[in-house]
Amino acid sequence: MARYLHTMLRITDVEASRAFYEALGMEFRRDLPIVRNGELEATNYFFGFPGQDEELELTFNHDGRSYELGTAYGHIAIGADDLDATLARLAAEGIEPERPPYQVREGGAFIAFVRDPDSYRIELIELGSDPRRGS
Repeated sequence: MARYLHTMLRITDVEASRAFYEALGMEFRRDLPIVRNGELEATNYFFGFPGQDEELELTFNHDGRSYELGTAYGHIAIGADDLDATLARLAAEGIEPERPPYQVREGGAFIAFVRDPDSYRIELIELGSDPRRGS
Protein backbone atom coordinates (compact mmCIF):
# COMPACT_ATOMS: atom_id res chain seq x y z
CA MET A 1 0.00 0.00 0.00
CA ALA A 2 1.35 3.43 -0.92
CA ARG A 3 1.07 6.53 1.24
CA TYR A 4 2.18 10.15 1.05
CA LEU A 5 5.33 10.85 3.11
CA HIS A 6 6.77 14.31 2.44
CA THR A 7 7.42 17.21 0.09
CA MET A 8 10.91 18.66 -0.29
CA LEU A 9 11.81 22.32 -0.81
CA ARG A 10 15.34 23.69 -1.24
CA ILE A 11 16.22 26.51 1.14
CA THR A 12 19.01 29.06 1.41
CA ASP A 13 18.74 30.19 5.06
CA VAL A 14 18.18 27.45 7.62
CA GLU A 15 17.39 29.68 10.60
CA ALA A 16 14.97 31.95 8.70
CA SER A 17 13.17 28.93 7.22
CA ARG A 18 12.94 27.18 10.58
CA ALA A 19 11.50 30.31 12.22
CA PHE A 20 8.96 30.71 9.40
CA TYR A 21 7.65 27.12 9.48
CA GLU A 22 7.57 27.04 13.28
CA ALA A 23 5.54 30.30 13.16
CA LEU A 24 3.05 28.42 10.96
CA GLY A 25 2.68 25.87 13.77
CA MET A 26 4.96 23.15 12.44
CA GLU A 27 7.34 21.34 14.77
CA PHE A 28 10.97 20.58 13.95
CA ARG A 29 11.34 16.79 14.02
CA ARG A 30 14.87 15.92 12.97
CA ASP A 31 17.75 16.72 10.69
CA LEU A 32 19.61 14.36 8.40
CA PRO A 33 23.12 15.26 7.21
CA ILE A 34 23.92 14.03 3.70
CA VAL A 35 27.62 13.09 3.50
CA ARG A 36 29.20 11.94 0.23
CA ASN A 37 32.86 11.07 -0.18
CA GLY A 38 33.51 12.29 3.37
CA GLU A 39 32.09 15.78 2.74
CA LEU A 40 28.88 17.31 4.04
CA GLU A 41 26.87 17.94 0.87
CA ALA A 42 23.47 18.85 2.28
CA THR A 43 21.31 18.72 5.37
CA ASN A 44 17.64 17.77 5.33
CA TYR A 45 15.42 19.32 8.00
CA PHE A 46 12.04 17.67 8.62
CA PHE A 47 8.98 19.51 9.96
CA GLY A 48 5.40 18.43 10.54
CA PHE A 49 2.22 19.41 12.30
CA PRO A 50 1.59 17.81 15.69
CA GLY A 51 -0.52 14.69 15.30
CA GLN A 52 0.26 14.26 11.59
CA ASP A 53 2.81 11.88 10.08
CA GLU A 54 3.29 13.73 6.77
CA GLU A 55 6.30 16.03 6.69
CA LEU A 56 7.90 18.94 4.93
CA GLU A 57 11.57 18.36 4.12
CA LEU A 58 13.68 21.49 3.80
CA THR A 59 17.00 20.80 2.08
CA PHE A 60 19.99 23.08 2.55
CA ASN A 61 22.85 22.41 0.12
CA HIS A 62 26.18 23.48 1.61
CA ASP A 63 27.80 24.49 -1.71
CA GLY A 64 26.25 27.99 -1.67
CA ARG A 65 24.20 27.61 -4.84
CA SER A 66 21.01 29.57 -5.41
CA TYR A 67 17.74 28.40 -6.93
CA GLU A 68 14.98 29.58 -9.23
CA LEU A 69 11.42 28.72 -8.28
CA GLY A 70 10.41 28.21 -11.89
CA THR A 71 6.94 28.57 -13.31
CA ALA A 72 5.61 25.12 -12.37
CA TYR A 73 5.55 25.59 -8.59
CA GLY A 74 2.22 26.72 -7.21
CA HIS A 75 1.86 26.52 -3.44
CA ILE A 76 1.59 24.34 -0.37
CA ALA A 77 -1.82 24.44 1.37
CA ILE A 78 -2.15 24.50 5.16
CA GLY A 79 -5.42 24.45 7.08
CA ALA A 80 -6.00 27.06 9.79
CA ASP A 81 -8.70 26.71 12.43
CA ASP A 82 -8.97 30.51 12.67
CA LEU A 83 -7.45 32.35 9.71
CA ASP A 84 -7.60 35.80 11.34
CA ALA A 85 -5.84 34.56 14.49
CA THR A 86 -3.24 32.74 12.38
CA LEU A 87 -2.52 35.88 10.36
CA ALA A 88 -2.29 37.97 13.54
CA ARG A 89 0.20 35.48 15.02
CA LEU A 90 2.25 35.53 11.81
CA ALA A 91 2.17 39.35 11.66
CA ALA A 92 3.72 39.41 15.15
CA GLU A 93 6.61 37.45 13.58
CA GLY A 94 6.88 39.91 10.67
CA ILE A 95 5.08 37.62 8.19
CA GLU A 96 2.41 39.44 6.18
CA PRO A 97 -0.08 38.00 3.66
CA GLU A 98 0.15 38.94 -0.02
CA ARG A 99 -3.32 40.47 0.35
CA PRO A 100 -6.15 40.31 2.91
CA PRO A 101 -8.12 37.03 3.21
CA TYR A 102 -10.57 36.39 0.39
CA GLN A 103 -12.83 33.74 -1.11
CA VAL A 104 -12.05 32.24 -4.51
CA ARG A 105 -15.78 31.75 -5.07
CA GLU A 106 -18.94 32.67 -3.22
CA GLY A 107 -19.46 30.33 -0.28
CA GLY A 108 -15.89 29.02 -0.46
CA ALA A 109 -13.36 28.96 2.33
CA PHE A 110 -11.45 32.13 3.15
CA ILE A 111 -7.80 31.91 2.09
CA ALA A 112 -4.64 33.99 2.24
CA PHE A 113 -1.13 33.47 0.89
CA VAL A 114 2.17 34.12 2.63
CA ARG A 115 5.69 33.57 1.34
CA ASP A 116 8.50 31.76 3.11
CA PRO A 117 12.06 33.15 3.21
CA ASP A 118 12.82 31.57 -0.19
CA SER A 119 9.61 32.99 -1.74
CA TYR A 120 7.67 29.71 -1.78
CA ARG A 121 3.94 30.50 -1.61
CA ILE A 122 1.99 28.99 1.27
CA GLU A 123 -1.80 29.02 1.08
CA LEU A 124 -3.61 29.26 4.40
CA ILE A 125 -7.18 27.92 4.23
CA GLU A 126 -9.68 28.52 7.02
CA LEU A 127 -10.91 25.10 8.16
CA GLY A 128 -14.44 26.22 8.98
CA SER A 129 -15.17 24.85 5.52
CA ASP A 130 -13.87 21.88 3.58
CA PRO A 131 -10.10 22.62 3.11
CA ARG A 132 -10.24 21.14 -0.39
CA ARG A 133 -12.34 24.13 -1.44
CA GLY A 134 -9.30 26.43 -1.53
CA SER A 135 -7.61 27.32 -4.82
